[in-house]
Amino acid sequence: MSATPFFLPIKVLPDDIDFMGHVNNARYLNWVQDAVLAHWQKIAPPDEVASKAWVALKHEITYRKPAFVEDDVIAKTVLESFGGARAFYRTVISRGEDVLAEVQSSWCCIDAKTLRPARIGDHLREFFFPDA
Repeated sequence: MSATPFFLPIKVLPDDIDFMGHVNNARYLNWVQDAVLAHWQKIAPPDEVASKAWVALKHEITYRKPAFVEDDVIAKTVLESFGGARAFYRTVISRGEDVLAEVQSSWCCIDAKTLRPARIGDHLREFFFPDA
Protein backbone atom coordinates (compact mmCIF):
# COMPACT_ATOMS: atom_id res chain seq x y z
CA MET A 1 0.00 0.00 0.00
CA SER A 2 1.56 3.29 -1.12
CA ALA A 3 0.21 6.79 -0.97
CA THR A 4 -0.47 8.99 -3.98
CA PRO A 5 2.83 10.24 -5.47
CA PHE A 6 3.90 13.79 -4.67
CA PHE A 7 5.83 15.76 -7.28
CA LEU A 8 8.34 18.50 -6.50
CA PRO A 9 9.80 20.46 -9.43
CA ILE A 10 13.50 21.28 -9.09
CA LYS A 11 15.59 23.75 -11.04
CA VAL A 12 19.29 22.88 -11.13
CA LEU A 13 21.28 25.95 -10.12
CA PRO A 14 24.97 26.79 -10.68
CA ASP A 15 25.68 26.18 -6.96
CA ASP A 16 24.50 22.55 -7.40
CA ILE A 17 27.32 21.80 -9.85
CA ASP A 18 30.56 20.14 -8.74
CA PHE A 19 34.06 20.13 -10.19
CA MET A 20 33.03 17.51 -12.77
CA GLY A 21 30.42 19.80 -14.35
CA HIS A 22 27.29 18.03 -13.11
CA VAL A 23 25.14 18.05 -9.98
CA ASN A 24 27.05 17.03 -6.87
CA ASN A 25 25.85 13.66 -5.55
CA ALA A 26 25.12 15.11 -2.12
CA ARG A 27 22.66 17.58 -3.65
CA TYR A 28 20.32 14.72 -4.59
CA LEU A 29 19.87 13.99 -0.89
CA ASN A 30 18.87 17.62 -0.31
CA TRP A 31 16.24 17.22 -3.02
CA VAL A 32 14.91 14.06 -1.37
CA GLN A 33 14.62 15.90 1.93
CA ASP A 34 12.91 18.84 0.22
CA ALA A 35 10.40 16.49 -1.43
CA VAL A 36 9.61 14.48 1.73
CA LEU A 37 9.15 17.60 3.86
CA ALA A 38 7.03 19.34 1.21
CA HIS A 39 4.86 16.21 0.98
CA TRP A 40 4.33 16.19 4.77
CA GLN A 41 3.54 19.92 4.85
CA LYS A 42 1.04 19.64 2.01
CA ILE A 43 -0.87 16.56 3.22
CA ALA A 44 -0.71 16.54 7.04
CA PRO A 45 -3.17 18.65 9.07
CA PRO A 46 -1.72 22.03 10.17
CA ASP A 47 -1.55 21.05 13.86
CA GLU A 48 0.53 17.98 12.97
CA VAL A 49 2.83 20.03 10.73
CA ALA A 50 3.34 22.55 13.56
CA SER A 51 4.00 19.96 16.27
CA LYS A 52 6.19 17.46 14.39
CA ALA A 53 9.51 17.52 12.57
CA TRP A 54 11.46 14.91 10.62
CA VAL A 55 14.99 13.61 10.66
CA ALA A 56 16.48 11.23 8.12
CA LEU A 57 17.57 7.85 9.43
CA LYS A 58 18.80 6.20 6.26
CA HIS A 59 19.11 6.84 2.52
CA GLU A 60 19.91 4.20 -0.04
CA ILE A 61 20.58 5.93 -3.34
CA THR A 62 21.26 4.59 -6.80
CA TYR A 63 22.60 7.15 -9.24
CA ARG A 64 21.59 6.50 -12.87
CA LYS A 65 22.47 9.62 -14.90
CA PRO A 66 23.94 13.06 -14.16
CA ALA A 67 21.99 16.31 -14.03
CA PHE A 68 23.35 19.60 -15.34
CA VAL A 69 22.86 23.30 -14.71
CA GLU A 70 19.43 24.63 -15.72
CA ASP A 71 17.97 21.13 -16.13
CA ASP A 72 14.32 20.84 -15.16
CA VAL A 73 14.17 17.98 -12.72
CA ILE A 74 11.24 16.39 -10.88
CA ALA A 75 11.40 14.57 -7.55
CA LYS A 76 8.54 12.08 -7.34
CA THR A 77 8.19 10.85 -3.79
CA VAL A 78 5.85 8.20 -2.45
CA LEU A 79 5.16 7.39 1.17
CA GLU A 80 5.27 3.61 1.20
CA SER A 81 4.39 3.04 4.86
CA PHE A 82 4.64 4.34 8.38
CA GLY A 83 4.47 2.91 11.86
CA GLY A 84 5.47 4.06 15.30
CA ALA A 85 7.72 7.05 14.72
CA ARG A 86 9.09 5.85 11.35
CA ALA A 87 8.10 6.57 7.78
CA PHE A 88 9.46 4.94 4.63
CA TYR A 89 9.66 6.79 1.32
CA ARG A 90 10.68 5.99 -2.23
CA THR A 91 11.81 8.96 -4.31
CA VAL A 92 12.67 8.97 -8.02
CA ILE A 93 14.48 11.98 -9.40
CA SER A 94 14.08 12.39 -13.14
CA ARG A 95 14.60 14.73 -16.06
CA GLY A 96 11.87 14.06 -18.60
CA GLU A 97 11.89 10.31 -19.22
CA ASP A 98 15.44 9.91 -17.83
CA VAL A 99 15.69 8.56 -14.29
CA LEU A 100 18.62 10.30 -12.62
CA ALA A 101 18.46 8.68 -9.19
CA GLU A 102 16.32 6.32 -7.13
CA VAL A 103 16.24 6.67 -3.36
CA GLN A 104 14.79 4.52 -0.59
CA SER A 105 14.76 6.42 2.68
CA SER A 106 13.56 6.06 6.22
CA TRP A 107 12.65 8.95 8.49
CA CYS A 108 11.96 9.47 12.17
CA CYS A 109 9.11 11.71 13.26
CA ILE A 110 10.09 13.86 16.24
CA ASP A 111 8.24 16.20 18.55
CA ALA A 112 9.11 19.75 17.44
CA LYS A 113 9.58 20.96 21.05
CA THR A 114 11.30 18.05 22.79
CA LEU A 115 13.11 16.71 19.71
CA ARG A 116 12.30 13.20 20.90
CA PRO A 117 10.74 10.53 18.67
CA ALA A 118 6.99 10.97 18.28
CA ARG A 119 4.49 8.35 17.18
CA ILE A 120 2.75 9.01 13.90
CA GLY A 121 -0.91 8.72 14.83
CA ASP A 122 -3.06 6.20 12.99
CA HIS A 123 -5.55 9.02 12.34
CA LEU A 124 -3.06 10.30 9.71
CA ARG A 125 -3.60 7.24 7.51
CA GLU A 126 -6.77 8.79 6.11
CA PHE A 127 -4.74 11.78 4.88
CA PHE A 128 -1.86 9.85 3.36
CA PHE A 129 -3.64 6.65 2.30
CA PRO A 130 -7.18 7.84 1.49
CA ASP A 131 -8.09 4.76 -0.57
CA ALA A 132 -6.92 2.19 2.01
